[in-house]
Formats: sequence, C-alpha cells, structure tokens
Amino acid sequence: KRYNIVLGAAASPWVGFKHFESFFGSYYFAEVMGNTLRISILSILIGFPAPILFALILNEVKNHRTKTIFQTISYMPYFLSVVVVVGLVRIFLEDRGVVNMLVKAMGGKSIYFLGEPKYFFAIYEAMGLWRWIGYDAILYLAAISAVNQDLYEAAAVDGAGNLSRIWHVTLPGIRSTIIVLLIMRVGNILNVSWQEILLLQNELNEGVSEVIQTFVYKRGIIKADYGYSTAVGLF
Repeated sequence: KRYNIVLGAAASPWVGFKHFESFFGSYYFAEVMGNTLRISILSILIGFPAPILFALILNEVKNHRTKTIFQTISYMPYFLSVVVVVGLVRIFLEDRGVVNMLVKAMGGKSIYFLGEPKYFFAIYEAMGLWRWIGYDAILYLAAISAVNQDLYEAAAVDGAGNLSRIWHVTLPGIRSTIIVLLIMRVGNILNVSWQEILLLQNELNEGVSEVIQTFVYKRGIIKADYGYSTAVGLF
C-alpha cells in the first residue's frame, strides 16, 4: 500500500508490487545488497569460528580460577550498551586515541579511520568480535562439558596429545552444536547488527556501510515513507 498516516492502513490505496519494483530497479539496490551481504558473510567467516577456537582454548586451561577470570572478562562487553561500545571504539580510533598513538610511535601519520571506507569492515568486524566472542563461547563450552570424559582418557592412553584430542574428540563431540548454530547464522544472512553500523556511519563511509536495515530506518522513520520502507523491510 501507499500508506497514508491520516487514512490509516485499511483506507490507504493498494499499489501492488510498485514499491518492490522501485527498490529492485533503483541505483542503490546493488550497493545496499552488496554491503549487507559483504558484512554478513565476513561476520560468518570471522565471527563464527572465533568463539569455537576461544572455547577450545579456555577448555584447555586447567586452573579453574584463571579460566573463570578470562571467561568473565571476555563476555563482559556483551552487557555493555551498543552506544557505549561504539563510543569506546571512537575514542580508541580518534586522532589522540590509542590506535593512532601506536601508529605515530611506529613512524606513521595519524589516520581518520572512520572517514576511510577501506577500514570500515575491519573496524566493524573487530568490534563485533570483541563484543560477542565471550558470550557465544558459552554455548560451545557447555557442549564441550557434555563430551564423554572417558574418550579423553582413552585418547591419552593411546598417546594422543592436546591437539590430537581436540581434533579427534572435542570437535566431533560438539559437531552437532556447531552445525545447528551455523545453519541459524546463515539463515539470518540478511540481518546485520545495524545499530552499530548506524552509529559508526558518516558521509565519508556511507558508500560501504549502508545496509538494508539502515536504509529502511532512514527511508521509513526519517523520511516517513512508510509504504516503501515496509516493502524493503519485508524483502
């Protein structure tokens, strides 16, 4: 429908597939879709195996106190507000931030990271990894704890080292959990954490950071084009 806020949803006129045709035929469709898929696929390639690796490393830590400390520190960022997380990232990347101080110390020049489109994906993925790795690892640690301990003892008797036990016992033991979570992750390939993107976005990096969710927000909430943005959101 071409939604009219005065007429309401019932009385607003039908327009059929007009909004879908407008979106698919627009010059920004390829850019928005490309950015969404690129960010999502990178998140799967980088963000999905990282918690598995982290859980495997934590599982090998024998000191319970040390293991608890590292685990607690790793999932603390998950409980921070998105605004706080992005604010911290901006502080780290500003001209007098920690990252630019390191760059200058190594003889380089200060870089406006958020103004350089080529750095956007790296910043977004690093921020997501820092925020989610500890929380996501909890699921894998729970799955690892359910693996039969007799298998580890049998492997040790057969002369298997730590890496061999991980490869032949731990990973096969949590394989079903990995597969289910991967299927769920791929099923949400067009959904990205758009709040972080919107807060990191500016006019200089908009060409690589505009995704479906931010596009819907700007078109629907800011420009009040409800019918069009609803069609894009449905897609």
